[in-house]
Amino acid sequence: AVVLLEALVNEGLKSLTKGANAMAVRSGMEQARDAAVQELKKMAKPVEGRKDIEQVASISAESEEHGRIIAETVEKVGKNGVVTVEESQGMELSYEVVEGLQIDKGYVSAYMVSNPERMEAEMRDAHILVTDRKISSVQEILPLLEKVAQTGRKELVIVADDVEGEALTTFVLNKLRGTFSVLAVKAPGF
Repeated sequence: AVVLLEALVNEGLKSLTKGANAMAVRSGMEQARDAAVQELKKMAKPVEGRKDIEQVASISAESEEHGRIIAETVEKVGKNGVVTVEESQGMELSYEVVEGLQIDKGYVSAYMVSNPERMEAEMRDAHILVTDRKISSVQEILPLLEKVAQTGRKELVIVADDVEGEALTTFVLNKLRGTFSVLAVKAPGF
């Protein structure tokens, strides 16, 4: 892709220096781009199964061992799973499969961290509230909090436009006291 782009830009600049109409050059470049994309789509072959994934990963990583680990990982999490690559402190290759949900945005407050070593907030078997609203006051969701407390579970994940002000302060204080744990997360897309 980079080689094609470089060739398009170089040829376009040559045409412009020879006095070509800039709009015509742009239009020609767009047509060339569209034609190249169509040809690439025709040539594309879907990656199916572990063997294909391992071959592509081995070539990309320039290592058969890395390719094997990547293929194993993708096989375990599935095609819609999330794979996060991190630098290791040691020389060994390893992977860890974590069940659950990963949200790209982070927790609203560092006080909600449950795993300080990894700076992650983890909850198990928690109630979940998803809303497109901003929560500023506990009064807005007090009936929900009371119902959650009645179930005996003391963990709630809130995915919202934002959680701020008095609501955030109350959630943090309750977590620090150990009375009720709320993990507030800014919703993706906001």
